[in-house]
Amino acid sequence: MPKIGAGAVRRKAMIEATIVEIGEAGSLDVTVSQIARRAGMSPALAHHYFGSKDQMFLAAMRHILRLYGESVRRRMGLVYTPVLRIHAIIDASFAPDQFDREVVAAWLTFYVRALQSQEASRLLQVYARRLHSNLVFNLRQLVDGESAQSIAQGLAAIIDGFYIRHALQDFAPAQEEVRAMVLDYLDLCLTRSAARV
Repeated sequence: MPKIGAGAVRRKAMIEATIVEIGEAGSLDVTVSQIARRAGMSPALAHHYFGSKDQMFLAAMRHILRLYGESVRRRMGLVYTPVLRIHAIIDASFAPDQFDREVVAAWLTFYVRALQSQEASRLLQVYARRLHSNLVFNLRQLVDGESAQSIAQGLAAIIDGFYIRHALQDFAPAQEEVRAMVLDYLDLCLTRSAARV
């Protein structure tokens, strides 16, 4: 008789193994057998739960995005001003669990995979739209609508850009330094917008 909840435990172990294997390889150039071995399971069991390596990777990215979303909501729930809510989004983006080397490698692979897979592209668009709308909602309370759109685009580009730099360069800035640079960009934009009024 199967243990209750064993499927969820196995899926979680497989997702975590997928993130680690992709992190070490720096790409999707890993096999289902490698992922299953790291998770302590057979390749047949991995196929049973996910169907394919691509589905494993998408499940891993959904897991990473779910953790990110929970982190954003938790941090935003603790603050009450638009600026601090934007800081909360930035803090969640560069939190240790999101800025871990393996997770960063998974993000980089995700960006590339979105060019090849409609399902990955849709998932990336959901993330991008959510990030953009959260930023714009709070920025509109500080600046006009056009400036809010522009600043949100810039913040999202800088966040994504630092992930790419972190994945590809040994000398990329440390997590706290990156966070400080993103906050400096936000302050500069808000100051410039205030000066125009």
